Amino acid sequence: MASDGARKQFWKRSNSKVPGSIQHVYGAQHPPFDPLLHGTLLKAAPKVPTTPVKAKRISTFQEFESNTSDAWDAGEDDDGLLAMAAESLNTDVVMETANRVLRNHSQRQERHKLQEAPGPKQKPEPAAEPPSVPSGDLRLVKSVSESHTSCPAEGASDTVPLQRSQSLPYSVTVTMGGTSDPSALSSSALSEREASRLDKFKQLLAGPNTDLEELRKLSWSGIPKPVRPITWKLLSGYLPANVDRRPATLQRKQKEYFAFIEHYYDSRNDDVHQDTYRQIHIDIPRMSPEALILQPKVTEIFERILFIWAIRHPASGYVQGINDLVTPFFVVFMCEHIDEEDVDTADVSRVPADVLRNVEADTYWCMSKLLDGIQDNYTFAQPGIQMKVKMLEELVSRIDDQVHRHLDQHEVRYLQFAFRWMNNLLMREVPLRCTIRLWDTYQSEPDGFSHFHLYVCAAFLVRWRKEILEERDFQELLLFLQNLPTAQWGNEDVSLLLAEAYRLKFAFADAPNHYKK
Repeated sequence: MASDGARKQFWKRSNSKVPGSIQHVYGAQHPPFDPLLHGTLLKAAPKVPTTPVKAKRISTFQEFESNTSDAWDAGEDDDGLLAMAAESLNTDVVMETANRVLRNHSQRQERHKLQEAPGPKQKPEPAAEPPSVPSGDLRLVKSVSESHTSCPAEGASDTVPLQRSQSLPYSVTVTMGGTSDPSALSSSALSEREASRLDKFKQLLAGPNTDLEELRKLSWSGIPKPVRPITWKLLSGYLPANVDRRPATLQRKQKEYFAFIEHYYDSRNDDVHQDTYRQIHIDIPRMSPEALILQPKVTEIFERILFIWAIRHPASGYVQGINDLVTPFFVVFMCEHIDEEDVDTADVSRVPADVLRNVEADTYWCMSKLLDGIQDNYTFAQPGIQMKVKMLEELVSRIDDQVHRHLDQHEVRYLQFAFRWMNNLLMREVPLRCTIRLWDTYQSEPDGFSHFHLYVCAAFLVRWRKEILEERDFQELLLFLQNLPTAQWGNEDVSLLLAEAYRLKFAFADAPNHYKK
């Protein structure tokens, strides 16, 4: 037929511009590009091949269709890297190599445990074989460290595994002060790792000009307790990177803060400010940890910090929830001056007065830096929080539609439980030690408190998937979501949560079209 001949001639004539000729797209943040819809872009920016590739002539539409039938199949080839690997590597070889690496790692762990535990000689158990992977599955194989890190979370919560298995930006490490799992790492090995990480931090901080980008990379997986105060001050932008300028900056900022106290604090009983001060005075005793907050000196410090901040930021003033953001900074900065392991119960009255003054000023300025990035959370009607709760709802509907529909079916609204997650940055949901570990990463991420926190909340909700789906009543669901069982959480739980949050950010942060159905 004439029409068939014309169609074949068309495909022969225009084979260089068909969609199958575009390069692979890397990352879920870049959805497939349709040249039929964006033809002008292709003309404006002609593609220059970077490597010489022999062109493959497509003579008919049938051949073109067979060669590009899976071009837009996101489910089978979600990542361009996977497609390239599938073309150049034999699947059997890949899987055999991955299994051999996992098997050797398991055997070394078994031998190491036997050497660390002296006792009656026992026949060592054979190393467990890693789960076999179907040869037809070309999904990216997890690294050894990632697979071991993610196992506890999967067994504990039965969460739905993400489709993408990208590596974290920096290795997720069970960091300082946490209780290690004896089956994964011996105490001596953990202490060696802690010492090694601490040395890296000290070397980085000892230079004349601290490399803040490198410091962020190192801090993402946790900051050792001895160097956490100085690291937080640097990452928050309170202290300069230049070592010689720091003493003068500290002195100037502390002097400036106490000038505010002298100028403004006496006005707390004036008619215009007494409501603000009264609300602060009421909220502080409700904070945790009570053993620390209820000490008279600490209460006075918190009242001054919050009142001065409210007076100097009239656009928002004081809002409930801001008071919780003082505690992590105060506790971390007190660690420099208290020998006790648990600062939560330390007697602050034994700390010299000049040290307390310095800690108070440092806490004020670092909290101010944090709030500068999330102030729309606390302005009139709190639009920042409402927007983030809406984004959380859309994100959860994409990553776990079953949980989303279950909440909707029982008329549980995200604002009823997630408002506090955004308002207090999860401080009321996890222990203080976990909040401090979270903030290590937040200060290492670009816009960590305003942007990355959204993905942490999404991962936090999906973490309780099994328990949420078991609840069949509105009241029980809401009570559970407002009183999550995190009292025994440690650094390992937080590291797993952050790993999941990073994967969500990798998949959705730069893909607004993937954000909605």
